[in-house]
This record gives sequence, structure tokens and C-alpha cells, in this order.
Amino acid sequence: MPRPFRRPARAALLSGLPAALALALLAATPAVAVAPPLSDPRIVAHFDLAQGLQPENIAVEPDGAVDLTFSNARQVGRVATDGRLTVLATMPAPEHPATPLIGAAVVSGLARAHDGTLYFAYATGTEDLTGIWRLCPGEEPERIAAFPVDSLPNGLALDEHAGVLYSADSALGLVRAVPLDGGAPVVWSDDAALKPVSAFGANGLKVHRGAVWVGNTDTGSVLRIPIGPGGAAGPVEVHAGGLPGLDDFAFVGAGDDLLAALNPSSEVVYIGPDGTRHTVLDAADGLSNPTTVGIRGDTVYVPSAAFFTLADPNLLAATLER
Repeated sequence: MPRPFRRPARAALLSGLPAALALALLAATPAVAVAPPLSDPRIVAHFDLAQGLQPENIAVEPDGAVDLTFSNARQVGRVATDGRLTVLATMPAPEHPATPLIGAAVVSGLARAHDGTLYFAYATGTEDLTGIWRLCPGEEPERIAAFPVDSLPNGLALDEHAGVLYSADSALGLVRAVPLDGGAPVVWSDDAALKPVSAFGANGLKVHRGAVWVGNTDTGSVLRIPIGPGGAAGPVEVHAGGLPGLDDFAFVGAGDDLLAALNPSSEVVYIGPDGTRHTVLDAADGLSNPTTVGIRGDTVYVPSAAFFTLADPNLLAATLER
């Protein structure tokens, strides 16, 4: 859920919530601290808000290093296991950015291939830069798919077996499919359930168990879209609702249990296969407007962007009890 860090009022708008409501959520959310199945929350890295280092999306390396997109800095970076940050790429700044809903140029969704190649979304509102980019190890980033200037590519997921990237468009409320072996991106699903109500529609996105799962920030719902014959999108199903400020999420294991980041209220919630949920992390644990969740083994990683709090963007780790 990328936002300009310079204007808190705009940040509240971009979550689909009025500023007063966002502030009320921040003030009213009780501190419950870490809850099962998570334990031992700890901050493993702090980032510089003044430099726009507000982490937006995540991919976890096999060695436990964490790759992040930093939306307002227009960067992709890697946090080593000792907490040190290395910038992998800085995207060129457009002369006249016109990103829908945001205005500023932002780097958002992130996905990792098995060979270490990173794919990420860049939104600028300009024809020369907006779309999906590829960053091979040791090389410069290159655009592999151009998107319309009125789009806001956000969540990104890779189906490496099928050779397809799926990209959620928060402004237009749809999901695109991007072929890895070449070819133009296509609108894969344009269902009404993906549409924004006031600002952000389709946002977080994952490929899991034969379906594309999408979070709609404005409606606070997790949606499941089956991948049908020939890769076509099936009918949209609502997996869970009532999740205000839903950003991105990650699945816990092979089932449909997931951990979801609720941005304005600084919470991570655990959602069971039947849609029931409870808060497992909150501001008392160090969250400061979390944007997504990454899982590797028994460790859960949660980046916080401080879009509303404007304090302590960071990367939190917690232990997952299986």
C-alpha cells in the first residue's frame, strides 16, 4: 500500500480511510502484544524515514536475508541476517510523476524466483517507467512489462511453474497476468470484488493452492480466484472480510491459514481456514503500520512503513510455533 511519506493526510486517503478514522483506529487499538502461534517478537532493522525508507513488500532469501521494496525511496534493498541494509537498485525518478491516487513515483510489489531474480512493480504515471521490472543478480533492472499510465501496480506474485507473474492494480481494481517468456500483459480478472470503493482496491496478492488470492483494501476482504483450465480466472470467492486497512498477507504452511497486515491499526492478524481470526502482533510489539508478511521456515518477518505514525519504519521478526 505505497504512499508519499511527506503528507500524512494523503496517506490516510490512500488507505481508503478518512484521516480522522485512521487516527481513531491508531488511538483506539488495544495493545494485546504477541499471541499464538507467534512468539519472541524482535525488531531486526530500523530504517530512516527522512530518506523515504518505508518498506512496502517483501521476499525472503534462503539464507534468511530479507529483500524489501522501499516505496518512496524508489529502491529495492536487502537486509542481511545481521540487520545491515544493502541497496540493490534505485529506480530513475520521472520528471513529472503522476501516479494515480499517490502522485509520487513508488516501488511496490516484489517477488523472487528460485535463481535469485527479483521482480518488482514500479508506478510513476508515465509511459516510460510504469510496469513490472526484473532485477537479475549483479545486473541493472530492466522493464519486462509496460502498464497503462492510469494503473497503480501493487501486490505481485510469481507462479514460476506456469511462467506467469500476477499483478494487482489498486487504482483500477483488477489483476493482470504477465508472461515471463515474453508477450504483452493481459487483464486476468476484472471482477467487481476487486474494485476500489474510495481509494485502494486490489492490493496484496499471492498464488496458493491453484488460486490467486487478493486482498481488497477498501472492502477489507481476502478474495480467492481459482486458476481454471488454460489459466483462466474462475469466479471470485470471499475467504474473509471485516479487515479494515488490509494490505498484504502470507500463507502459513500448505493450508489456507494466513497472516495478514492491517496497516492503519498496526496489527497482524491470524486468519484460519474458516475465516475466523485473532490479532497476533500489534504496536506493543513494535509494529508501525505494517505493509506485508514474509515467512521462511519458523520465522515470520513483518515490515512496517510508518505511513500514519511517521515513526520508526522497521523490520520485525517473530518465531512461528507450528
